[in-house]
Amino acid sequence: MVATSWLLLIGLAAAAIAGVLQARAQPDNIGFISIDCGLPGTANSVDDATKLSYAPDAAFTDAGSNQNISVEYVTSTLAKRYLNVRSFPDGARNCYTLRSLVAGLKYLLRAEFRYGNYDGLNRPPIFDLYAGVNFWSRVNVSSPETVHRLEAIVVVPDEYVHVCLVNTGSGTPFISVLELRPLKSSLYPQANATQGLVLFARINFGHTNATDIVRYPDDPRDRLWLPLFDATLWDVMSTTDRVQNLNNDKFEAPSKVMQTAIIPRNASNNITFFWGSTPQPRDPTPGYIVIMHFSELHLLTGNAVREFFLETNDVVWRSSLGFRPDYLLSDAFYTTAPLPAAARYTVNINATANSTLPPFINAVEVYSVISTANAATDSSDVSAITAIKAKYRVKKNWAGDPCGPKTFAWDGLTCSYGISSHSRITGVNISFSGLDGDISSSFANLKAVQYLDLSHNNLTGSIPDALSQLPSLTVLDFTSNQLSGSIPIGLLKRIQDGSLTLRYGNNPNLCTNADSCKPPKGKSKLSIYIAVPVVLVLVIVSGVALFFLFMRRKKQGSTSTKNTVRPQNEPPMSYAPAPLPPGDVHEQSSLHLENRRFTYKELEMITNNFQHVLGRGGFGKVYNGFLEDGTQVAVKLRSQSSNQGVKEFLSEAQILTRIHHKNLVSMIGYCKDGQYMALVYEYMSEGTLRQQIAGNGRHGKRLTWRQRLRISLDSAQGLEYLHKGCNPPLIHRDVKATNILLNAKLEAKIADFGLSKVFNHDDETRISMNTLVGTPGYVDPEYQATVQPTTKSDVYSFGVVLLELVTGRQAILSDPDPTSIIQWVRRRLARGNIEDVVDTRMHGEYDVNSVWKVADIALKCTMQAPVQRPTMTDVVAQLQECLELEEGHRTGGGRRGSFYTGSNSDFDLGYNAYTTDSQSTDVSQTSIAFEMDHNFGKTSRMGGGPVAR
Repeated sequence: MVATSWLLLIGLAAAAIAGVLQARAQPDNIGFISIDCGLPGTANSVDDATKLSYAPDAAFTDAGSNQNISVEYVTSTLAKRYLNVRSFPDGARNCYTLRSLVAGLKYLLRAEFRYGNYDGLNRPPIFDLYAGVNFWSRVNVSSPETVHRLEAIVVVPDEYVHVCLVNTGSGTPFISVLELRPLKSSLYPQANATQGLVLFARINFGHTNATDIVRYPDDPRDRLWLPLFDATLWDVMSTTDRVQNLNNDKFEAPSKVMQTAIIPRNASNNITFFWGSTPQPRDPTPGYIVIMHFSELHLLTGNAVREFFLETNDVVWRSSLGFRPDYLLSDAFYTTAPLPAAARYTVNINATANSTLPPFINAVEVYSVISTANAATDSSDVSAITAIKAKYRVKKNWAGDPCGPKTFAWDGLTCSYGISSHSRITGVNISFSGLDGDISSSFANLKAVQYLDLSHNNLTGSIPDALSQLPSLTVLDFTSNQLSGSIPIGLLKRIQDGSLTLRYGNNPNLCTNADSCKPPKGKSKLSIYIAVPVVLVLVIVSGVALFFLFMRRKKQGSTSTKNTVRPQNEPPMSYAPAPLPPGDVHEQSSLHLENRRFTYKELEMITNNFQHVLGRGGFGKVYNGFLEDGTQVAVKLRSQSSNQGVKEFLSEAQILTRIHHKNLVSMIGYCKDGQYMALVYEYMSEGTLRQQIAGNGRHGKRLTWRQRLRISLDSAQGLEYLHKGCNPPLIHRDVKATNILLNAKLEAKIADFGLSKVFNHDDETRISMNTLVGTPGYVDPEYQATVQPTTKSDVYSFGVVLLELVTGRQAILSDPDPTSIIQWVRRRLARGNIEDVVDTRMHGEYDVNSVWKVADIALKCTMQAPVQRPTMTDVVAQLQECLELEEGHRTGGGRRGSFYTGSNSDFDLGYNAYTTDSQSTDVSQTSIAFEMDHNFGKTSRMGGGPVAR
């Protein structure tokens, strides 16, 4: 009894400790995870400066040992979290697991290492650091007293992330501090699902206290901003007023950082700073992403002007426009991909000739890029195998991701690896592993497992029937355990049908009656005897039903043939419409339709009494239908209340009978039966372009950039055919995203020709019109003023469609007042950053050069003066180039350019952004510690500074 009580107390204590550890393994109330690595016990330590609470690391890793740094490296000012470390002398890879995260969210990860000669060897080690299955950086601790800090911004794909230390044979890996900070997904757009950012330097210019690092709570994201100031070169510009972030700020630099800036001591000089490239083990010539922060801190009066431009290695970011920062508003200029590789990177901030005041800068961030494209193991597999590891206390090398990288896959696991898909666990062999207790139910959650070997252990209890539900399982081995009971019926069925091999020998308590383990052969035969007659009956019944259905369809079809069925009150094949105004497509001719003519009753039958509405428009509703042969169609029925009457109906019908192009919707037939008028089109299964952009298509998927380019090119070719290929040519007059339809292959076709008009190539501006038509947001302002449409009116509308494809937004926005998408895009692109407008739902998966070029095309198409707009032929040629750029990006291993640079012969918008070749590389962090890295320098530069006025 006493023994039983002690066992109960021990069990309760173990459960309590596990509960405490689990609670400490969660983010705190602001979403931070702060770990004091190697801290013994269960009590947290509190940082004196930030007041953040740091937890011991026992809840985050089950490997390694706690160590204290040598006394000689303990100082009175040293933060408590650097007094101890956790070292990992055993195993090639040891990991921390940070849980309760938000899958798909962006996080800042920071690891700190202070060797402090904790092992008495006085040999700082070199080892590698991984974020999940992706290489983060190489840790190369330079001296015992230096704090080596590594920081990365990554998108976490699951509800957890592993941070792993990998032994490279150059000393025992160790760690002092591990921190995780959540970021808004809109911050740092350069970081996405396939690439992360590794910090090289984050500098707070003008802060004169060299030891005052700005971080939490002054920076709610707890980024570390290191001060940099040189009184021999620079003066300080500062304010005590709060500096506000812009709306949708992509970096949200804290006010305390933005309240100081540097200006040249000599007002005629410019600002120059530089850093040297640091070769890395996996990238000898890393490129760097640069983010520069600016805010005017002085309220300029009179004729005072502060204007400057930026250069990197003598390449101007904005050649034609000077930058004038706003007063007490934080703004940033940044590259979206690494600068071209160089030994040294020099940034110049030069005053323009118009400036009366010297240039300045508040802060700068420099990052290199790491690939995060390696997919981790499927999260359900990870949860299952982690539960199995915990239940059986498996040691082995079971740390971090079970399958990746392949070099560190867990012993005993076999995995399948896709190119871009998650790895799956397909085999588990943990025989001879000393497992005891019952068989974990978590094995049934390994849905991709094919081979499960639990032989030669001490497993007890029964075999779970749930294992029979594993769809891919082919071999199950329980040999030499202590299992009891009988084999579940589900497994017996799998054995019987030959889909499973079960090994269960040497389990003395399993199946006391040996016959109970044998497949029930009689039952198998009985099942066949029953199943065969049932199947025969079903086949006969189905055949009779299909025969009667066929006869009914045939009888219905005999009353309507393709070109002879017509209503009794209409002439056989043609009819003459009422006289129409000059310029109409029916001018001086009767309407001759060669397509099939339907009666209203036939339309009722085709649409199942107009049951399923596909869409609505000014003409009426569009219904889903099926012809006698099963062909799916769209039936556009004119509403009695429609403001589009006989003229528009006849216009569209006439046009569709004589135009044929792969990017124009085809008409199958028409109906004019008394008061009923309808057009029958080919069915476009994926709906309108507007629906697809909004993600409201049939499958709910967002369009990729390549799909958007293909759609824009298809649509442009359709319009080009109307303008150049038709005889006589046509103006559509209602080009918009809802009038572009998509088929199952996402091929785009122009639809809705009810407002289309003929024009004369020789005198296209002289189309006499009495009323303005079109859709707000798409209508050409010149056409609005003159009511004289031209082909350039269609070009203008198409430019709006292109902007919708780039931004994912509608033609008219609430910003907060109603605003044209054209003005919205122009304002944001004035800063030269395409990410300010691009649809974030594409998750950065595009060639930036092609996006810039499409934005150029769109804004040229929407120029105020029609003469400045390109023709549709020009647009088609330019979009073909964009598609080639994107294809080159896809076949070139995912490389991205930074910005598109216009030229005089191209669609130049007047802003000249910086262009680079992209690099997606694995790089290591250089040591910055608490002082500025020696590679990051500053120089004075004489030059065209401001002049007194």
